[in-house]
Amino acid sequence: MTKIEQLEQLSEQEQAELKNVTDKFPFRSNDYYLSLIDWDDPEDPIRQIIIPHMQELDEWGRLDPSDEESYTIMPGLEHKYNSTALLLVSNVCDSICRYCFRKRVFIEPRKEYLRDLPAALQYIKEHREITNVLLTGGDPLVLTTPKLENIIRQLRQIEHVQIIRIGTKVPTFNPYRIVDDPALLEMVNKYSTERKKIYFITHFVHPRELTDVACNAVSLLQKAGAIVANQTPLIRGLNDNPEVLAELLAKLSFIGATPYYVFQCRPALGNKAYTVPIEQGYEIIEQAKTRVSGLAKRLRFVMSHSSGKIEIVGKTRDFVYFRYHRAAKDEDSGRFLVFKSNPNACWFDDYDEAARDYPVSLPCRSCGPE
Repeated sequence: MTKIEQLEQLSEQEQAELKNVTDKFPFRSNDYYLSLIDWDDPEDPIRQIIIPHMQELDEWGRLDPSDEESYTIMPGLEHKYNSTALLLVSNVCDSICRYCFRKRVFIEPRKEYLRDLPAALQYIKEHREITNVLLTGGDPLVLTTPKLENIIRQLRQIEHVQIIRIGTKVPTFNPYRIVDDPALLEMVNKYSTERKKIYFITHFVHPRELTDVACNAVSLLQKAGAIVANQTPLIRGLNDNPEVLAELLAKLSFIGATPYYVFQCRPALGNKAYTVPIEQGYEIIEQAKTRVSGLAKRLRFVMSHSSGKIEIVGKTRDFVYFRYHRAAKDEDSGRFLVFKSNPNACWFDDYDEAARDYPVSLPCRSCGPE
């Protein structure tokens, strides 16, 4: 893995300046992903994703912007939504996105990830409402195939666990991890069954990441029996152009990696320069969707807020409209919220009391008032 001081493409002055950033927020990348950068272009999108920026030192945001700690049962096991458990099985990524919302995992690597797998599995066994388990981190595919299979094999032994999801940017950062490991594909084929699928949630955020080898990696996972869907954050200077975002969505639909979510960039520490205001983001996404087919625009624009996954569903000149796509409290799921427009809002909490009109739970037409 390359260190910032080893990047010959950067001047000694740039290396020294960026060392101030990497002392706070670690840098990590590999030769494959760095090879995608056009170093003659200071605005190169791959560079924006992976190379540190001095604005990361701006004091803004916090280390746990979605309050994951509140839903942590034990280190590495979260249970926020009734039917879904989350296992942080790794504290390493092949590269680190500069706008990562889990910077804390790399800052305190021994604190956050799963170290007691038997205890986590026992918890899942005892909670029969859990039908989905998401493996994340870090990146699960940084684990060796035997280590990953050990986790998946034991999850498959729990009858009520129907879906195993693997959140990974390896098809982007290091597709050769998939292409060159037939044992991984054999494992996927073994445990992704007709009635219990393995889902790979990929993280392509710019069309330039969809190289031939990356597309091949996705295809191999699909041929092995996995379902592939993609989620991307909306990032300033990277994919906040409707044409660029539309190209990404279209190309994802072409390879069968269904566009799943576009996330509002979480207000993690250091993320100010990467964040697009919510209402501007809504306009960008809607413009992008007009350029693609229905298969490419099945995505939802959401925020992973402490209280749940909140979808941004519309706006007018004066108001913006949200809906709880999935709430931490089941009774809030589906709740519809209306706020006065705040063009500077970057997170749900920015619609504060002074900006609110009437945040309400609208009654179902067929059910009558609450």
